[in-house]
Amino acid sequence: MASVGEALVKLLEGYGTQVIFGIPGVHNVELYRGLSNSTIRHVTPRHEQGAGFMADGYARASGRPGVCFTISGPGLTNILTAMGQAYADSVPLLVISSVNATTELGTNEGRLHELPSQRDLARGVSAFAQTIHHPRQLPEALARAMAIFAGARPRPVYLEIPVDVIALPADGLDLKPRALPSRPAADPAAIARAAELLDGAARPLIVVGGGGADAAAALRNLAERLDAPVATTINAKGVLPPDHPLLAGENLAASPLYEALEDADVILAVGTEFGETEMYPGPVGLVIDGSLIRIDLDAEQLMRGPVAALPILADSELALSALAAALPPANSARNGAARAAALRDGLIAQLPDYAVTHQPIMAVVDRVLPDAVIVGDSTEPVYGANQFFHPRGVRRFFNASTGYGTLGYGLPAGIGAKLAVGDQPVVVLAGDGGVLFTIPELAAAVEAHVPVIVLLWNNGGYGEIKKYMEARAITPIAVDLVVPDLVAIARGLAAMQSRWVTSSIWPPNSTLQKVEPSPPSWN
Repeated sequence: MASVGEALVKLLEGYGTQVIFGIPGVHNVELYRGLSNSTIRHVTPRHEQGAGFMADGYARASGRPGVCFTISGPGLTNILTAMGQAYADSVPLLVISSVNATTELGTNEGRLHELPSQRDLARGVSAFAQTIHHPRQLPEALARAMAIFAGARPRPVYLEIPVDVIALPADGLDLKPRALPSRPAADPAAIARAAELLDGAARPLIVVGGGGADAAAALRNLAERLDAPVATTINAKGVLPPDHPLLAGENLAASPLYEALEDADVILAVGTEFGETEMYPGPVGLVIDGSLIRIDLDAEQLMRGPVAALPILADSELALSALAAALPPANSARNGAARAAALRDGLIAQLPDYAVTHQPIMAVVDRVLPDAVIVGDSTEPVYGANQFFHPRGVRRFFNASTGYGTLGYGLPAGIGAKLAVGDQPVVVLAGDGGVLFTIPELAAAVEAHVPVIVLLWNNGGYGEIKKYMEARAITPIAVDLVVPDLVAIARGLAAMQSRWVTSSIWPPNSTLQKVEPSPPSWN
């Protein structure tokens, strides 16, 4: 007789789940009963926050939902930060937690892991949060989660199951995966109007965000038909290859792009919030004098930020393909390549010094590992690379500086990404402050046979915050930290062999600690 926990595993398997990140405990062991007989791989992080970040990295690199099992109480509160990051960046993350027994919910009797309401804590960082009170509710709740991931703006979904319900028999449940909805196509009238606006434009400009990351081919076709420069946000990097003549760069706050937005007579914005985390050194109020066309899966998002003359609720790939079909043949009279080249040159010319510092480092990474997936924490190398680095494909560059902006993301997210991409190399960009949040996850990587490369920026503490204090005439405090021997920690976790080197690609007169891994026996 199958239990609810076993039925859950069967359902997840049916929906194509390949990996679950989780930590077993007394309250959620029944979730694990069916795993040994399934095709799903389980990876054990060293902290529930690490589980969430691993699932996030897995989802961003693969395009498939990341799935986590966590325990009641502290398991849920530990993973909330990762859910917040995934919510901010529209990442499909399924968190399944145990919760106290149905007769104990909300009683405040001081039971193990008891909270007034776990579900209410998770609700603020979820597309929806649900308690499974009866076995019959499980297939529908899971189908709703998968429907959001497949057909709507993907964000975390939280399902909790009381410990007594997890162990109940699941006889009679339909464990076949349900047919999922496809994403919506655009209204033909809206496409016709957008095509009319774009065809009549003399200076069109395209801005693509993470919501357009999976529409690279359609975007390229449309951009070439319009002869329009394409600016990307961080989560859209790679939609055009680095050498494409219409690639205009990034950083909406930099004067070249800021002025181009103001000057364009028609702007097509695809899956972007125009968020402040895309703006260096700080957010600015964008001036858009031309007609703004916005394409997004989220109807509410279409009403936030810059006001669109034409909002289009649709999947980006479907909408862009329809738009290209509605346009006449390619128009090369708009000087798109020249305009894009001028924007690229202007953006590079005004890069801040700290970004220039990291250009040669990223050039080495790109030359040696051209197919790498680069996963970043919140750290100076990432802030720099966000402003100039162009990966050779989509889902190959993402980091925690967007949206929620948490520390500690890079290492576990890189582990999750490596599980998603197989033989492709994964490079983690991290700082000494951030890596100490989650460095025990190196042990999880060794245990799971997941080799990742960590490039560490060690400036002896919270260097970015220190500079921020100094710029505001605040005496730096609590930012110069005791940083342990990180190489020794890595060696102690059996992750790699290391030695001290002086690297010529770093600024002159700098002697830095650099880890050079040799292939571990488990690789």
